[in-house]
Amino acid sequence: MPRMANPELPIPDGLVLRPFHGVRFAVDDLAEVTSPPYDLIAENDVRELLDSHPNNVVRLILPGADRHRYAEAREILGSWLSSGVLVVDAAPAVYVYEQAGQGVLQRGLIGDVGLAAPEQRVILPHEDVMPGPVADRLALMRTTEANLEPIFLLYEGRGGAATRLVDRVAATRPPLTEAETRDGVRHRLWAVTDPAELSELDDDLRDRSALIADGHHRYATYRALQAEHHAAGSRTGRDEPGPWDFGLALLVDVEAYPPELKAIHRVIPGLPLGEAVARARGAWQVHEHADLAKGLAALEEATGPAFLLSDGGPTHLLTDPDPCQLEHAMPADRSARWRALNTSVLAEFLLPKVWGMQDDEHSVRIVHHDPEAAVRLARDSGGTAVLLNPLAVDDVLAVAAQNERVPRKSTSFGPKPRTGLILRLLTAQPDRRPRPSGEDGSPPPGGPPR
Repeated sequence: MPRMANPELPIPDGLVLRPFHGVRFAVDDLAEVTSPPYDLIAENDVRELLDSHPNNVVRLILPGADRHRYAEAREILGSWLSSGVLVVDAAPAVYVYEQAGQGVLQRGLIGDVGLAAPEQRVILPHEDVMPGPVADRLALMRTTEANLEPIFLLYEGRGGAATRLVDRVAATRPPLTEAETRDGVRHRLWAVTDPAELSELDDDLRDRSALIADGHHRYATYRALQAEHHAAGSRTGRDEPGPWDFGLALLVDVEAYPPELKAIHRVIPGLPLGEAVARARGAWQVHEHADLAKGLAALEEATGPAFLLSDGGPTHLLTDPDPCQLEHAMPADRSARWRALNTSVLAEFLLPKVWGMQDDEHSVRIVHHDPEAAVRLARDSGGTAVLLNPLAVDDVLAVAAQNERVPRKSTSFGPKPRTGLILRLLTAQPDRRPRPSGEDGSPPPGGPPR
């Protein structure tokens, strides 16, 4: 077990990435049982993944057509473990993970990260979370007793021992497993089990901190599950550290492998484009462009907060917000860097003050990366797509360093780890006994994950 800062609390005294017994698919074509992270799978992509292989991991991470059949995921997980579709590695390991393709090379470490409260400044969140996705992931994690996909963490390695080991392993050792997904990216895993190398990793990482690049809702879920277990232990007088004090994570050196940061767009189904543009004219400069391509080019060149509005026809670029209105809308207790973020301006000014709505999971739809997909959704729903430029990595790091959080769904770091390459069990093997009331697959309070 890792050293504890306080023996009464299951809190590691620094950044801990411990070995675990990885759970991996034993199938002929590993690529066909993997998927993108659960929140990047579009509705029309689910069927394609299900059809790609009878054991595709989407059956675990998005069980059932209604996304809330958590007991179904538990049954499938237990069945795949019993039948040998999934196997548990005999030796605990920290895994080196490489993603390589056209213009892509990222290497990192997958292991059990010790969970820490935000005030410890060990695991740094930079984004707010919403209760619906946390409730959904908690119900799934509680029922399956497993971490089904890793969160994505970034840290400043400064050429340390962990980074040197990652590169040495990838360059000199045959991989444990590898697969090439349909996007042309090759995924490779190596298991690091040598006690001396694991000790070297631990010593190098202990004094560092990590930024949550992707997986804020899953990290919040890890912490919620941890709190549940310790509350139950306190009631019985047997509160001890356990597997719930850790969570599955990929840790990447941001200096050795700089991430790509992409935009996350919004779609407002209940706001027609004409109305959105008309109401914006009193607070923004509005520039019309003939089509999406011209509008996106203008958006990319814009300085300061800017948003491109579209429903499939001519686009409208919002720039140069009225400084008095903007200053009045932005929270005075936030840093200047936070107040200058386009997603902050969207959440605090454009949506509530100009359009009279909040940036919540019920009123505003989210589309990762693809502006054309956002425009299609806006057209189909009779609403407006709000297209954004991506935030700068330096801005995100600076905001997190000041103990601030950007608005929800502000960042999309990549390349993200592929789901299904490795899983983690919280128990030796989940049984398939009937679950207590509330764990039978019924939807949690708070709504669906989208």
